[in-house]
Amino acid sequence: QVQLVESGGGLVQAGESLRLSCAASGSIFTIKTMGWHRQAPGKQRELVAAFTSTGIINYADSVKGRFTISRDNAKNTLDLQMNSLKSEDTGVYYCNVIDWNRRAYWGQGTQVTVSS
Repeated sequence: QVQLVESGGGLVQAGESLRLSCAASGSIFTIKTMGWHRQAPGKQRELVAAFTSTGIINYADSVKGRFTISRDNAKNTLDLQMNSLKSEDTGVYYCNVIDWNRRAYWGQGTQVTVSS
C-alpha cells in the first residue's frame, strides 16, 4: 500500500505560479511510476506530467514549457511547479502512483483555481 498526500493548491490569478507537493509513504519500494493528473469541472481526469519507470518525463502538450515535475527520492516527494497559469488549468490536481503490480494509488486531490 502507498499513501499519498497532496498540498499546495489555492486560488491565483492568471499568469501567476503555484507549487504542488505530494508526499508518499508506505510501500515506497514498490513504486513504478509517479505523476500528476487533473480533473476540470465536467471533464475527464487527464495526465498533466509523470515520470516513467525509466525516469523519462512526459508532459501534456497543454502544460509544456510552463509546468515542471520533479521528485526527491530521499524525501519521497513529488512536486509540480506551475508557472504562467491559465484559467484552463483550473481543476483538482491528483498525485498518482502505479506500482509494479499495476495497482494505482491516488491522493485526495488539491484544488487549483486560476481566475482570469
